[in-house]
Amino acid sequence: MSTIIHPQNHPLPLPHHRHLFPTKPPPYPPCSSYLSFPKPKPKSHHHRPFLLASTTAVSCHTLYYKPHICNDVNSLLTLLNLSVQYSDAELAKAVHACSLKLQEDTHLGNSLVLAYLKLGLFNHSLNVFASLSCPNVVTYSSLISGFAKSNQGSKAIELFMKMRTEGIEPNEFTFVAILSACIRVLESELGFQIHGLVVKMGFLDSTFVANALMGFYWKFTGNLRLIFNVFDEMPQRDVASWNTVISCLVKEGMYEKAFELFRVMQGIGCFRADFFTISSILSACEGSNAFMKGKEVHAHAIRTGLEGNLSVNNVLIGLYTQCGRVRDVAVLFESMPIRDVITWTQMITAYMEFGLVDLAMKVFNEMPEKNCISYNALMAGFCKNGEGLKAVKLFIEMVEEGLELTDFSLSSVINACALVMDVKASEQIQGFCLKFGFGSNVCVEAALLDMCIRCGRMADAEKMFRIWPVEHDNSVVCTSMLCGYARNGQPDEAVLFFLRCRLEGTMDLDEVTLTSILGACGTLGFEKMGEQIHCYALKTGFVTDLGVLNSIISMYAKCGNMNDAIKVFDIMPIRDVISWNALIAGHILHRQGDEALAVWSTMEEAGIRPDTITLFLVLSAYRHTNLDLVDDCRKLFLSMRTDYDIEPTSEHHASFVSVLGQWGLLEEAEETIENMTVEPKASVWRALLNSCRIRLNTTIGKRVAKHILAMKPQDPSTYILVSNLYSASGRWHCSETVREDMREKGFRKNPARSWIIHQNNIHPFYTRDKSHPLTKDIYRGLEILVMECQKAGYVPDTSFVLHEVEEHQKKEFLLYHSAKLAATYGILMTKHREPIRIVKNIHMCGDCHTFMKYVSIITKREILVRDASGFHCFRNGQCCCKDYW
Repeated sequence: MSTIIHPQNHPLPLPHHRHLFPTKPPPYPPCSSYLSFPKPKPKSHHHRPFLLASTTAVSCHTLYYKPHICNDVNSLLTLLNLSVQYSDAELAKAVHACSLKLQEDTHLGNSLVLAYLKLGLFNHSLNVFASLSCPNVVTYSSLISGFAKSNQGSKAIELFMKMRTEGIEPNEFTFVAILSACIRVLESELGFQIHGLVVKMGFLDSTFVANALMGFYWKFTGNLRLIFNVFDEMPQRDVASWNTVISCLVKEGMYEKAFELFRVMQGIGCFRADFFTISSILSACEGSNAFMKGKEVHAHAIRTGLEGNLSVNNVLIGLYTQCGRVRDVAVLFESMPIRDVITWTQMITAYMEFGLVDLAMKVFNEMPEKNCISYNALMAGFCKNGEGLKAVKLFIEMVEEGLELTDFSLSSVINACALVMDVKASEQIQGFCLKFGFGSNVCVEAALLDMCIRCGRMADAEKMFRIWPVEHDNSVVCTSMLCGYARNGQPDEAVLFFLRCRLEGTMDLDEVTLTSILGACGTLGFEKMGEQIHCYALKTGFVTDLGVLNSIISMYAKCGNMNDAIKVFDIMPIRDVISWNALIAGHILHRQGDEALAVWSTMEEAGIRPDTITLFLVLSAYRHTNLDLVDDCRKLFLSMRTDYDIEPTSEHHASFVSVLGQWGLLEEAEETIENMTVEPKASVWRALLNSCRIRLNTTIGKRVAKHILAMKPQDPSTYILVSNLYSASGRWHCSETVREDMREKGFRKNPARSWIIHQNNIHPFYTRDKSHPLTKDIYRGLEILVMECQKAGYVPDTSFVLHEVEEHQKKEFLLYHSAKLAATYGILMTKHREPIRIVKNIHMCGDCHTFMKYVSIITKREILVRDASGFHCFRNGQCCCKDYW
């Protein structure tokens, strides 16, 4: 083994200058005060500069004016120790100069080498080394260790090779030093050979060498079996040995094994856990959420006098944060005798974790010393608590102050822009990243892609995805793209992208991916594909994930299959509030108010605490009950603060107003809005306006319309609703005025889109769409269908046409609405008496609603249409919505 290590004898390029310094002393002034000045004892760091100056003066004067000291090796060694103690390079050089006059002394030479290394004068140490006629193992060991510690591992290895070629046998200190060098320069092969040499020379019994070997194996292999082999063969162990193995177990997540080893160590009795041991075990408690065990270890630290140790206390802050004990964190922080920047930064992270943003900012402002990590912690905390704008402002402050920007800094501000969803800001931060060269960083690139998606910049996200480096794992970005398509109203693109990625094998199916694709299937009403994803989740064990199960419930409900949604809910081993919300929302989607309220009652009996979404859904359920339960709804609405500690939002008010409007209580609904403690949003007035439209109450509707138009709404749907109200009451002039205002502001109605899924393919239709391959058959079939419906009594309602055209043209527009085209295609392509299932992206217009009733009569088919309001089930000329949607 040793012959493998020996390289060819390449001499080191070391200078051979015997007389590096002048032998003549420098002209120090013969000041008697130097001789009589007593050496002060160091009391604090404030006295340090004066102390150093005086020490140098006394020592150098002594060397040059007391020649007998220059001839005394012991005196020189004492002065050399002083130079290291006080970091006095000039004194070390003076001792070196004196040593040149003496006969060579190996001990003094080694001490000079070591002193120069400790003072960071590596070239000087090499000069001394080169001047020694017979350097020994101590000389080489000192040099190898010094260069290894100063991150010059290659030079350390070179020295080790030279030592071996000169026939000098290494000792235990040499082996520790060279293994450290191997770790620093990633020389795994040499490290393995060193292990062989250690065994061959019998140094495996050395505790220090064995500890170094365990550290080497952990760095390069992470193989606990190899580490335990070394550990088990050690005849003697020290605390560092136990610490090495315990920390490796903790890093590997083997917490129970680490606890067991800690108990064994404590049971031996001769080992006392130090701060490193306690810190590692506390990290294990944090990783395994073992709060009670962490309290026990904390108590042990207090008993052994480690309660004031900085490292232990820093880990304890992380533990108590993980366990959700904000009071314990605050008490611990206040009691700490010593704090460093890590302590303060951890407190920022802790308070942000608890949602205490103001306290986190207070800690940040009180920090005596800040670094980029502190700023990053605060910025990440802002993002975690939804304070994107504050995070962006903090980043600007970092840039203005010239602080170091890391990948984490960029990722945090990118996430902040995604939270704010400001397109312009997102473009600026992307330009900043590209300008300063961060665009090539994988983490930053992934964050930028996600930001583009969240800001609705799907075209830019697609460009980034197309040029994504093939050498990088693109499973994560594929998942981001899938989520982006689903989130930005492109569910069909999400499904196509998912199928393509699965075919190419570029996407791993995890909980996030499954949740996203199930959401897309639900949006499309693509039940067949949703069932396949459900089966995959069953086979792979992902049905144990609560998020996936909640998505499956929602998917089945949106696809019109409430029976399977209820089955999945019933077999769930664990449910959270989202599970209950998904089931209640499903019943509301199907206009099953009584069933939704029954689920709510069961939820209350189970002791599940509702959230704001739950109460919004329950209030909405009262719109779809068979009986008038307005009193119950009113009671729930008024008790939200007292019974559930939830402040009613605009969404809750809008839902309650819709219920009042459903049951004809328009005056109370208007009064409810006027009595709101906060300014009502347009959505609240819009809920009342919709009720006025259906009830044909133009008196209240006119007042509500004025409120809405005075708010200058930015969405076209509000103008359309006002226009429809006037049209429904025959006030055509007012309707046209609203439409003209809408056109002047540049608002355009979102294009209506309906689709039907046939033979596992999505067939989309727009108004007057002629892109389908079977357009001629569809249009001819629709004309026949309209004629048959007209014979049965159908009369087109042209008030739903938002165009300035002649009456006959309005009828033509109505004839080719997207829902009618989709229904015709369904009738042509499906079997007789098979239900027709249509999905529409916006509310179905009143004319299409009437048309579907007649189609259900003449075709004797059940027609299911899911629009923005929920499901419409047309059967025998009736709709389950009772003409209220």
